Amino acid sequence: MASTLADDIISSGTASPVTPTSPAPGQIPMEQPPKLKGRRRLLQNLQRMSSSPSLVRRTRSLSTGYQRDRKASLSCVSLSPAQCWADPATSLSGGLETASPTSAASGNARIRVIGSGNASQTTVPLPADMRPASAPRNVQAEISEGDATTVNAQGKNQYTKRTLDFWNDMPNEIKTKILGYLTPKEIVRCSLVSKAWHNMCFDGQLWYQIDTSEFYSRISSGALMKIITTAGPFVRDLNLRGCVQLREKWLFEGEHISSACRNVVNFSVEGCRIDKVSLNGFFLRNASLKYINVSGLSTVTNSAMKIIAQTCSQLETLNVSWCSNIDTKGLKRVVESCSKLRDLRAGEITGFDDESIMESLFEKNTLERLVLHRTDVTDESLKMLMVGRDPEIDVLTDRPIVPPRVLRHLDIHQCASVTDAGFRSLAHNVPALQGLQISQCTELTDDSIVDVIQTTPKLSHFDMEDLDNVTNNLLVELAKSPCSDVLEHLNVSYCDSIGDIGMLQLLKHCRQLRTLEMDNTRVSDLCLMEASSLVRKRGYGTDLPKVGLRIVVFDCINVTWAGVREVLSSNAYIPRSLKTQPTVTVKESTNRVGGAYSSSSSSSSASLAPAAVVSYYPKEIIELKCFHGWQMTANEHTKRVLRGSLASANNLDRKWADYMMATEEAGAGGANARRRRRRAREAERLYQFDEEEDLSLDVYVGGRRRARSGGCTVM
Repeated sequence: MASTLADDIISSGTASPVTPTSPAPGQIPMEQPPKLKGRRRLLQNLQRMSSSPSLVRRTRSLSTGYQRDRKASLSCVSLSPAQCWADPATSLSGGLETASPTSAASGNARIRVIGSGNASQTTVPLPADMRPASAPRNVQAEISEGDATTVNAQGKNQYTKRTLDFWNDMPNEIKTKILGYLTPKEIVRCSLVSKAWHNMCFDGQLWYQIDTSEFYSRISSGALMKIITTAGPFVRDLNLRGCVQLREKWLFEGEHISSACRNVVNFSVEGCRIDKVSLNGFFLRNASLKYINVSGLSTVTNSAMKIIAQTCSQLETLNVSWCSNIDTKGLKRVVESCSKLRDLRAGEITGFDDESIMESLFEKNTLERLVLHRTDVTDESLKMLMVGRDPEIDVLTDRPIVPPRVLRHLDIHQCASVTDAGFRSLAHNVPALQGLQISQCTELTDDSIVDVIQTTPKLSHFDMEDLDNVTNNLLVELAKSPCSDVLEHLNVSYCDSIGDIGMLQLLKHCRQLRTLEMDNTRVSDLCLMEASSLVRKRGYGTDLPKVGLRIVVFDCINVTWAGVREVLSSNAYIPRSLKTQPTVTVKESTNRVGGAYSSSSSSSSASLAPAAVVSYYPKEIIELKCFHGWQMTANEHTKRVLRGSLASANNLDRKWADYMMATEEAGAGGANARRRRRRAREAERLYQFDEEEDLSLDVYVGGRRRARSGGCTVM
């Protein structure tokens, strides 16, 4: 019977074969089944593994269908889900489910049926020993992953405490981004928290830009050296200006610094003490340099210029001003090799009287800024820079036919060899010029300067300090020139021949002026009054004022305290039409008439809303630098206006005027001198009072003034 049952199961192909049990004593031994192959052999091995006694030794919990007496049983292990969860009538148990107890007792295999007759069942119920005691058998606890809310068996929410390590769970990229908002000093302090923070704070991604201009005097050479070497491959902007403490490091570890920093784009060592070998090695290892500032270094020579010309083909800005061991021979190599050179600053460099370097600059025509202050440039070399060698002349205009220069800024101040003959070559050749500095070029006159300013419509910064031969005619022509609409900065200090005639015309036509330096000239109070009128025309608004025009009239003998007071009064002036008046608004009230609500705005039912106060201020004011005896008063008045205390500023202006008038009267002689001196002492005592900063307008107009002594805060 057992042999027949085993044959039926194997022939059905839906269940695993069973191993026949050992014959009981007194029975005839059963015949061994034939040796299986292929799939049948695999099913037999699976049945042996599932019913092996080794599972008991591994302390694995026994399933309900296994026999604890270690007798053979048939597991439901199958190769496809359809065979395990199919209908019992057609699946593995098909004719075996109704086996008689007699057959079971005789050692036949028993089949455990999983699931019910529903063929669509896809889940297995939780075992009974793992179900909650209070929950029904068909209800399970649902827990959403990553959430702190748990739904229990009754359907109620239970909140459990969630543990979250915010900083450690954050990605490293976000940590680096957060630390990037800190200053270098704060990052170094954060590195002391722990070893992990130390490694994170000295990550090279945080130090791609090293600018020591703010803390170079407060950082040690060891700490700065560690930052440079740690972030070496990441550093792109390296500004070591003024770091004299690195002198020994450059001398003994310069090779290490150059090897670590190989991707630097902007490099500045102005004022550093760096040796020649280390500097040349740094240039050799950084071929991507675009900005180099070695101003004032005596260790920079023409050999360094040769290395830059051979290595740094992407160079755009070169500053070698005050480098005493460089001449135009080294600069000529850089100009010829670096085709992208836009900015050349070579102040106090000798050799610019040689026309060869100027001819190279003319042929390249890539410079936008050229600084040649305090050099030996001559009229011939300046002409070579502008028109080249032997240019073609236009017969109609008598001007050279050459491409216009792309220069935007030209600085040739204190070039004593430049005269009108050479400076006139700039006319019609620099149409894009925005900044021009010709201070202390004592040989220049109105004729050549007028020719240049009439052909530079974009000129916004003009510096012609200490030109003895300049007159008011130049300012009149400047006011008529095309650049009058864009002129922002003008310096005519120490031009003794300039006075009100030319300056008044300039102030009337140049509406965009931001800086006007008239120190030690013949201008008077009329210019200050015209400047005040110019700034007042820029309007008023509800925002706090800001400085719109800076004027320097120090050592101007024709400027008096009356002109200074005119500027102060104009800074705190508000037109009568814009003075704050409390506005009362009427709110409509609703009255209930006949069961309905009606709106009424009559005097009996109207309610007054709170008064709306709007304060107006000048949009721009004048910052004045005047005689040192009046400067403290002017500074204090400007501070009060900038913070919006116009009433306090007007009070200070009035007290200072009383004090100045009383002082002038006290200095005059005559019969009433004693009385004038007494009035001067009273005005001075009143002027010493420290008025309240928040003094409102109605306090000093009609109210009682309360002041406290404590020393003068102005004079």
